[in-house]
Amino acid sequence: MVVLAIAALLTAALFVMFRYSRKAVKEEAVQKAGFTLDATLQQIDNILLNVEQSAGNIYWALLPDINQPERMYTYSRKLVETNPYVAGAAIAMSPNYYQGRGEYFMAYHHRTNSDTPDTDESPIIQAETFGNTPYTQQIWYTQPMETGHPCWINPLKEEDSEGEAIITFCLPLYGQEKTPVGIMAIDVSLALLTKVVHAAKPSPNSFAMMIGSDGSYIIHPDSSKLLHSTVQKDLSEGVDPTVREAGRAMMAGETGYRHIKHKNFDGYVFYKPFLRSAVPGRIEQDLSWSIGLVYPVDDIFGDYNQMLYFVLVVAIGGLLLLLVLCQAITHRQLLPLRMLTTSAQRIAEGHYNEPIPDSRQQDEVGRLQDHFQQMQQSLATKVGELQELTASLQDRSEVLSEAYEHAKEADRMKTAFLHRMTNQMTAPVQAIGTYVNRLHESGQQLEQEEANQLVSDILEQGSTTTSLLKDLLDSSQKTTN
Repeated sequence: MVVLAIAALLTAALFVMFRYSRKAVKEEAVQKAGFTLDATLQQIDNILLNVEQSAGNIYWALLPDINQPERMYTYSRKLVETNPYVAGAAIAMSPNYYQGRGEYFMAYHHRTNSDTPDTDESPIIQAETFGNTPYTQQIWYTQPMETGHPCWINPLKEEDSEGEAIITFCLPLYGQEKTPVGIMAIDVSLALLTKVVHAAKPSPNSFAMMIGSDGSYIIHPDSSKLLHSTVQKDLSEGVDPTVREAGRAMMAGETGYRHIKHKNFDGYVFYKPFLRSAVPGRIEQDLSWSIGLVYPVDDIFGDYNQMLYFVLVVAIGGLLLLLVLCQAITHRQLLPLRMLTTSAQRIAEGHYNEPIPDSRQQDEVGRLQDHFQQMQQSLATKVGELQELTASLQDRSEVLSEAYEHAKEADRMKTAFLHRMTNQMTAPVQAIGTYVNRLHESGQQLEQEEANQLVSDILEQGSTTTSLLKDLLDSSQKTTN
């Protein structure tokens, strides 16, 4: 009962403690994920801002040389070499800008898988196409030319950069007129952004991703998804509803987190929209990106679960040890009680003089044993006195029994004597009655002699009866004495 009571209290205490501990661990994970997302978004935004500022600096430097196409390659190369975040740069002029001098597309790319940047024999590249499509039909060229505003273009697969996934910052170039005459395109490798995201993950098995509002992947640990898959496609392939809800929330630009389960994965996804920092002179463009951090449950509650199992093992082991100790202590403490129980049984069977040993304990059990010993000694004394009294009473009982038998004999003899005396008085009394009736009935008809004879008989019978009564009284007085 003691172990059960302690187990109940321990279970309640552990339940409350681990419930609030789990809540605290979850809150810490939410806070850590929030800090990670904020730090990652800030770092990515710093990269984008740095690229934008570098593009702006080059823009103002090349404006005086905008009519010198041979200088454009120098500026694009300088932009790549002076900014570690820039994977490649291109300056594409309008086909009609250099009249009579050809259509020019100047580009310089830094191969991320080589130790030194590429070098071209000619600083001016005359090109009619970009990959398999004319550059004048590429979105990085057409969109800023139409709007006249700088902008970021979502991931493109640039054929000339060995299929490297990039995002492109497009900056319109203006000549003397107020219409764009060309585009400066600066490429940022998604591998760089992915490296930044992966370096900021809060746990070994967590990973982050960034998607656009259209469901395209901006950043994902699986590089094959960047250009060949979308969130809609992944969500349509029989995923768990929790994953589908999280994907829709990210595409909607919401902030929060959800518990997701998919196949053998169990975890949380934390998400928030990508908001660009407000910097004076910076372009205002909502990129509609959303970053998500996938946080496995084992990474969040792994240490917690290990501690829980460890505490449960220790608690169960402690309870078992307590049970063994309680049994040992209880057995030891109950030894005097068992001895007293045996002694009480022996006393009940009539063995009053069997000795009870002195107690070595000073507690209640020891005092009980001492009192039981005193009780046994007192009981033995009382039983001895009772036995002596019983023997005395037995002797007296025998004497009384003998006297009773004598009394019964005397009473029997007295009864017999009374019967005998009564029988002896019956005849005289009946005779007297007969004589008296005769005298009463005959009256004056009796002769004097006959009457005298009757009176004489009556007196004789009365004398006999009187003698018998006298003998009975004398016998009664003798018996009383």
